Amino acid sequence: MPLPRSSTPEGQAGLDAILAGPATALIASDFDGTLSPIVPDPADARAYPGAVEALSRLAGIAGTVAIITGRPAADAVALGQLASVPGLVVLGHYGAERWQAGVVTSTRGPDGAAEACRLLPGILAEAGAPDGIRIEDKGTAVGVHTRQAADPLAALDLLRAPLESLARRTGLTVEPGRYVLELRQPGVDKGAALRELAAEREATSVLFCGDDLGDLAAFAAVRELRAGNVPGCTVASASPEAQAVAQAADLVVDGPPGIVALLAAIAATLAA
Repeated sequence: MPLPRSSTPEGQAGLDAILAGPATALIASDFDGTLSPIVPDPADARAYPGAVEALSRLAGIAGTVAIITGRPAADAVALGQLASVPGLVVLGHYGAERWQAGVVTSTRGPDGAAEACRLLPGILAEAGAPDGIRIEDKGTAVGVHTRQAADPLAALDLLRAPLESLARRTGLTVEPGRYVLELRQPGVDKGAALRELAAEREATSVLFCGDDLGDLAAFAAVRELRAGNVPGCTVASASPEAQAVAQAADLVVDGPPGIVALLAAIAATLAA
């Protein structure tokens, strides 16, 4: 596909800067819902066809190619079959850990997620959680998914207050997503992870692709970088479940197929 234009002048300036100076560009993306379609069971997630090829082509041209995800970094690499992407950096647990060249390092100490995970079954039972609720233990965070409940939105509303109470008890915060409420450390988000990586790599331009409410922090980081004279563009993997993400983005594409096509188009344009 031809390289699309941003709907905002700031986003287009970011794309133009990436094309003009790819060697110092940072191209980053979320995994679930962005490079990988959303599936009922997160363990069944896989990268959309062509994603690994597009990332690999970009990695040979762009200064830094990265994935920033709420998953454990190694899980995203395994599920997406991303280990073959040259020089790829994967920041897992919202930046609390890092995968690079097959090695995982942790950047933050333990928190209350293990205690929250231990207490969750009782909390859910006491709240009268409906069938279909799924707990996802992410190690340094824990997600409560309602996608498979008969009424996912009603289940979210039912569980919000009990989970907020649990978060206060365990020193965590509750972050909403696409049919999920996630308990994780305060101050740990994709925005901080993106800012830190951009500073480390001395990026002169930034692109970030996301689909969910947790990606809005990374969008805000791109805007902050732009205010500091680092051009950037935010891209939404469109979804009716998180319309606020599309509203906040410079460029909107049609889900993971659109993200993969965009990355491939950037790679093709740079190669040409």
